Amino acid sequence: MKGGLKVSQISLILIGFVCATILLLAYVKSLFLSSSLLPQNHVLQLSPDLRVKDEDALGEGSGSEQSVDSVILESEKYPTYTNSSPVIKVTEELVTHEEIGGIVPNFTENGDLKDDSDKKSGSIEQLADVSTLVNSGNEHSENLTITPERQDCNLAKGRWVIDDNRPLYSGFGCKQWLSSMWACRLTQRTDFEYEKLRWRPKNCEMEQFTGVKFLKRMQNKTLAFIGDSLGRQQFQSLMCIVTGGKDRPDVRDVGHEYGLVQSRGSKRPDGWAYRFPETNTTILYYWSASLCDLTPINPSDPATDYAMHLDRPPAFLSHFLPRLDVIVLNTGHHWNRGKLKANRWVMYVNGVPNTNKKTATIGGAKNFAIHSIVNWVNSQLPKYPHVKAFYRSISPRHFFNGDWNTGGTCDNTTPLSEGKEVLQDESSDYDAARAVRGTSVKLLDITALSQLRDEGHISRYSIKATPGVQDCLHWCLPGVPDTWNEILFAQL
Repeated sequence: MKGGLKVSQISLILIGFVCATILLLAYVKSLFLSSSLLPQNHVLQLSPDLRVKDEDALGEGSGSEQSVDSVILESEKYPTYTNSSPVIKVTEELVTHEEIGGIVPNFTENGDLKDDSDKKSGSIEQLADVSTLVNSGNEHSENLTITPERQDCNLAKGRWVIDDNRPLYSGFGCKQWLSSMWACRLTQRTDFEYEKLRWRPKNCEMEQFTGVKFLKRMQNKTLAFIGDSLGRQQFQSLMCIVTGGKDRPDVRDVGHEYGLVQSRGSKRPDGWAYRFPETNTTILYYWSASLCDLTPINPSDPATDYAMHLDRPPAFLSHFLPRLDVIVLNTGHHWNRGKLKANRWVMYVNGVPNTNKKTATIGGAKNFAIHSIVNWVNSQLPKYPHVKAFYRSISPRHFFNGDWNTGGTCDNTTPLSEGKEVLQDESSDYDAARAVRGTSVKLLDITALSQLRDEGHISRYSIKATPGVQDCLHWCLPGVPDTWNEILFAQL
């Protein structure tokens, strides 16, 4: 009987060994087949829950610690704002032209650029080497590993790259939407390399913006820009991108629905609103340079001063918010004593003239107003859960050797002469970042990436070319505001 037990035990062991051997051989065979069946066109196809870490895999990061032999395949590390197809294709993203060099930007407490030229970004050779690794079929597939790490997608962190598919519309066209004073192709300017630059976020993908995608995403919805003339530039940029710069006679002017009609004696209406009939999508702009409610102190006096209520939203916003689906707010460049005096604005808080010395300063008043408008919008969002609210950070000026009225200039025409990459995690607009913190209002952070684009302003070029006057505040279109809209679209 003891002998019989030993035989049965040996039989069980042999059976187990044979089964394990078969399983092992099947596993090895499947690995060999999967690696040999990868496409031969240098495209690596991944399942929808897996992503390749694009920027580091392609050598985009500055001082990246990742080696060529350890391209990381990740499921949750980099969130994406795209509505991607079930199969994500990772292809080579090498720049088609040699990128223009420059220092890596860093910012001081005041938001000024510091020279950190000792920090280097990945070279073109590194891009080519690592790209070969990502796209080679079976040779390096065993080096792909999975990591549970996760980082937030910061669309404001990245670099400018050259893209021959730019601009998104022609600067000679879009006359139905684009003001001629901002269409630099119609001026004496002869350099247009700035139109070829595209923003590439570092740790995430940014979905390609097309008019068809935007209208489909915004079907039966209304997007409103409310702010100063830079907000108007973003509005015109969006209209040009969505229409491809083409005339659209079918697009309806619906400004009257929002009270945006030109009153007698005024140069222009307080804004514009247009509706795309095929998707019932409305895009509008309302001029509110301070984002404060403005009311005449003495309505019967044509020369009356205006109460600038620092703690109240513009009446337009409070009235029409229920009808809006996306709002983009901005302010900043009208906050100076000259503008307040010229517009006859008098600071009010709680319905009476302001007496708080801290709030009486221009910086204090602006900061107070920004926090007030953001907090008011945040308080309304639970009532209107369909609304997505953005506060756009300030667009930087680039006056050198003076200001707008003292001979300041921005003559540089070399793109990215001050750098091409933003590495910081925090916004350069500290007031805006603090205002939205802890709220449901999102920050549309464009300050640092725009700081690198001093060559993109109107500068000394204009239809009339007024001698001695340069516009180093507004941007040429097509140009930098197009990128603001791409970042906005990525978050809708």
